[in-house]
Amino acid sequence: MFERLQQFLASLSGGDRPAFAADDPRVAVMALCIQVMEADGKILDVEKKALRVRLKDFYGLDETELEALVAAGTDAESEAIDFFRFTSELKRQLSEEQRVDLIGLLWEIVYADGERSEMEDHAIWRIADLLGVSGRERIMKRQEVAERVGAATGPEEPDEG
Repeated sequence: MFERLQQFLASLSGGDRPAFAADDPRVAVMALCIQVMEADGKILDVEKKALRVRLKDFYGLDETELEALVAAGTDAESEAIDFFRFTSELKRQLSEEQRVDLIGLLWEIVYADGERSEMEDHAIWRIADLLGVSGRERIMKRQEVAERVGAATGPEEPDEG
């Protein structure tokens, strides 16, 4: 499902160096994942593990590279005042399908603990809106991920965008 996004993002790596430039799109993806993970005010070990496993597989990283990406994403996220810093660059670099797949990845982080909160919903709604992903596609991705992990999707929220 995420193969095309993985291939595109892997093609952006530019070598085997363990450090990531601030403008590397993988840093933006990591920072968005961290922001979504923090949205409900609690960061659980299961969420951290899911993030690490998913992005390690997503980018084909070894442990050293993964640590460097986590550090770069954490630094970028801590300096950001909003989602726009990350979404504006990703919107230019990713195809529409890749942006929708990114929203699916964010839902996977949300459902790592088996539930979603209103704050997580809101964070993904804002990110999806900034990436140009429709409310319909966002909700469909949420339902796909929830079904795959066996989580309840909860009450349907009104389309905010």
